[in-house]
Amino acid sequence: MKWSVGIEAEGDRVLEHEEIVELADAVAASSGIATGIGSSRYGAQLIVEAEDRDEAIRKATAEFGQAVTRARLPVYPVVRVEAISEEEDEEL
Repeated sequence: MKWSVGIEAEGDRVLEHEEIVELADAVAASSGIATGIGSSRYGAQLIVEAEDRDEAIRKATAEFGQAVTRARLPVYPVVRVEAISEEEDEEL
């Protein structure tokens, strides 16, 4: 089943346009989009295949961490994680 997982991390400085563009490039392989220009938060919305919500969050969190590393962003604590399945999204 496909899951859309949103993850945000927050730190102590405002992120620049170029930094979020790098994050966007890094999450593109996971059909992801990035957020955070002009904010002290950066985040991504990722699509993952998983059997349940917990597995989706684990997979997306791992992919997010790898993307943060590839984008050379500072590692900030994760402050938000949300996951919605393809089936749940269709019901809304």
